[in-house]
Amino acid sequence: MNTLRCLVVDDEPLATKLIAAYVGRTPFLTLVGEAHNAEDAMDILQKTDVDLMFLDIRMPRMSGMELARIVPDNVRIVFTTAYADHAVEGFRVNALDYLLKPVSYDEFLVSANRALKAAANTPAATPRPQGSDHLLVKSEYRLLRIPTDDILYIEGLKDYIKIVFDSPEKPVLSLMSMKSLEDTLPEGRFMRVHRSFIVNTDKVRLIERNSIIMGGRSIPVSDTYRRSFMTLIGGTD
Repeated sequence: MNTLRCLVVDDEPLATKLIAAYVGRTPFLTLVGEAHNAEDAMDILQKTDVDLMFLDIRMPRMSGMELARIVPDNVRIVFTTAYADHAVEGFRVNALDYLLKPVSYDEFLVSANRALKAAANTPAATPRPQGSDHLLVKSEYRLLRIPTDDILYIEGLKDYIKIVFDSPEKPVLSLMSMKSLEDTLPEGRFMRVHRSFIVNTDKVRLIERNSIIMGGRSIPVSDTYRRSFMTLIGGTD
């Protein structure tokens, strides 16, 4: 039997614990995380593989509906809410099901079985790291889904990172560490070349001495990373 990895997201702690308890009662479900807002849910999605998310709709700052529009396509969503007026909108974001609170275990189990059946009917995909084709980052109280193909380079600025795009689009600032971001980027396409810089190696066009010229910026390549960088791009050290 397949096991679905579940994330429960609800700003009401009692509601979260109830759904989490239902997950624990169901043999083919495994709880991988609980979150009380969209930002915390996004952090879990970046670090953990999730198959099924039980998601409240009305939450502070960012609603569950807004979060549902930017989560990875492979994450199936079951909305849990006290308000029936969101049902039509829920199905527009391809929600698997829509449960009205208070949710009984019988109702929960029907949705869980529906998710299991949907997973069984989906062709197996080759596993790949989270964030291999996009990043989820917090910026100015918003959650942004950023295609990795659009990224030129990333610069570390103390507690923040700045994502610079291969287009006139304005750079994005986010409160996170370079290390945590580096762990979510696809291997082989992004590389750290300096303690303050990560570059998209697919977009490297010009190297001058110990620097990469990208987007009108001279990005230093430190001695620590020089040999690995030159090997990756097929150059000589």
